[in-house]
Amino acid sequence: MTTATATTTAAVRPIIISLLVLSLQTTSLSLRVEGDHLIQFKASLKDSSSLDPTWVAGTDPCARDRPWLGIHCSDTTVSSLLLMNLGLSNKVETTIDVVPLEKLENLRFVSLEKNSFSGPIPEFNRLGSLKSLFLSGNGFSGEIPSGFFTHMGSLKKLELYTNNFSGKIPGSLQQLDSLMEILLQRNRFSGPFPILDQASLKVLDLSFNNLEGEIPHSMQRQFPAAAFEGNPGACGVAINKPCKAVANTLPPLGGAIMMASATTKWVVLAVVVAVLVVTILFKKKDKSDMFSMIGRDPSMHSHHEHAVEVHAPSINRRGVGSSRRVGNHSENGSTKKAHSNHGKSSDLVMINEENGVFGMSDLMKAAAEVLGNSRMGSSYKATMANYAIPVVAKRMRGMNKLNKDAFDVEIRRLGRIRHRNILPPLAYHYRKEEKLLVTEFVPKGSLMFVLHGDGGIAHAELDWPTRLKIIKGIARGMGFLHTELSELELPHGNLKSSNILLSSNHEPLLTDYSLHSLSSSAQSLQGYKSPEVVLHQQITPKSDVYCLGVVILEVMTGKYPSQYHNNGNGTDLVKLAKEAVADGKAAELIDPEIVNGGGDVADMERMVCIGAVCVEEDHEARMEMREAIRSIEAVQL
Repeated sequence: MTTATATTTAAVRPIIISLLVLSLQTTSLSLRVEGDHLIQFKASLKDSSSLDPTWVAGTDPCARDRPWLGIHCSDTTVSSLLLMNLGLSNKVETTIDVVPLEKLENLRFVSLEKNSFSGPIPEFNRLGSLKSLFLSGNGFSGEIPSGFFTHMGSLKKLELYTNNFSGKIPGSLQQLDSLMEILLQRNRFSGPFPILDQASLKVLDLSFNNLEGEIPHSMQRQFPAAAFEGNPGACGVAINKPCKAVANTLPPLGGAIMMASATTKWVVLAVVVAVLVVTILFKKKDKSDMFSMIGRDPSMHSHHEHAVEVHAPSINRRGVGSSRRVGNHSENGSTKKAHSNHGKSSDLVMINEENGVFGMSDLMKAAAEVLGNSRMGSSYKATMANYAIPVVAKRMRGMNKLNKDAFDVEIRRLGRIRHRNILPPLAYHYRKEEKLLVTEFVPKGSLMFVLHGDGGIAHAELDWPTRLKIIKGIARGMGFLHTELSELELPHGNLKSSNILLSSNHEPLLTDYSLHSLSSSAQSLQGYKSPEVVLHQQITPKSDVYCLGVVILEVMTGKYPSQYHNNGNGTDLVKLAKEAVADGKAAELIDPEIVNGGGDVADMERMVCIGAVCVEEDHEARMEMREAIRSIEAVQL
């Protein structure tokens, strides 16, 4: 370095330092100003004592060492206001003051769920850049103005369920082209169904309101019947309630006689068209219902009932292993055609022939049971006379991201997976609207059922060594997927206890993995409930780590996680674990059944802490999958 250069550098250095100091001072001042806005917002609340310990005027709401409760920041500015289940309410005859929040330029997510707010909806439409607004589980009431959401073009998720809103559903929701989720169930909305069929919309629930009239056909095709049930005045094919024809006023007799001759040809034409339409619809119905015919031999329709009972997994009802028999017959049939004719749309494509081969006709004739359903589709257990083991045939919706050839490549790739903790597919059937995936049936059922089912012998076997074995097996399976499928954004993407099956010796088997690359309705996948996806629509492999943490906490506490649903059922294990670990009370979360069964409580406590670390909200600070696995393997009996 020359003397001149050194002199110049020495002269510039104080200026750079001064600019850095000025920048830090400006940032600090900006954060204090944001804190002042939040304090002003807090002043409009009643019973806000839960915020007092951290919401202190003059402090930084984004401070890493002492962040404000419910405040999440991005780039040192407030981006999320998450004040759920804190006993908050608004003052009598006043509403929440939204004006201070309008001054938080980077605020994108607001959740005031499960509090005691009441009165009309606050002026959250002032926040034009908001992406998610969650107000469910309060006592908000009254009509929402039709144009309320007009200027909220960035809104992606709106959850207002379980309130007392009335009147028509705001028409301005139809104008929002970025909406992905609308949950308005369990209110008192009335009037006709609005047409909410935006291409972006993946989740909709308008159930248990007072809506009436015909459900728009576009919505009936796009969303399940459960989205519309509980509206007494509603009608439509989706809810199996035909709409009454509107009666026409009869013309005077003389006029009718004069018109009869002229209209006869149109009547005949209308009848012909109607017959053609009905015929086409029946053909479409037969095609769309083909999967539901599993377990029913078409040649024996007159001899067997076709009773189907489908339900979603629940902590109060049986999941996998709970069913009603659909059919009770099975016949031998040729199965070699399943392999040779795999290109035909009417048959199965075998991708794993270790236990033999079978075809669609074999499934149709099999003894079958309905195991349950989920957002992805229904599951059936089928026992075929000419195949060595029972299988599970799962109807999968929303998996139309790839064409047939690309889908075949990806499924065959998954079929080649061999790991003791992963259950590979055996066969598939491709249709544009739905896919059928067939896997081996695992008798003990899902981890969810064994943990939260009927409390029988299988549950009693879940002592500490068994639970540790299950957690380690899950981690090893996840480690394999993250190595073999490392190029995927979400190597698993759908990890939850209902997708973990247990062998007879409690070896866990992962199912429903790697569906993100196949699914066009990815919001139904569990990984989409991780904070980085919910808050920032950012998908990373660490979403799998978050889901692993939820499963660990579920196994260790024996409690059903609210993270599996949007309706708040269950226990918020993430919040519970964070608070317990922070207070040094992690041991208090452990399921008493395993504590009473013996074992080192300190090891159990370590596992709870690992689960709590895996559900770190900031995905950048969250550990990698390999780190999580190392921590789990280090826990010994």
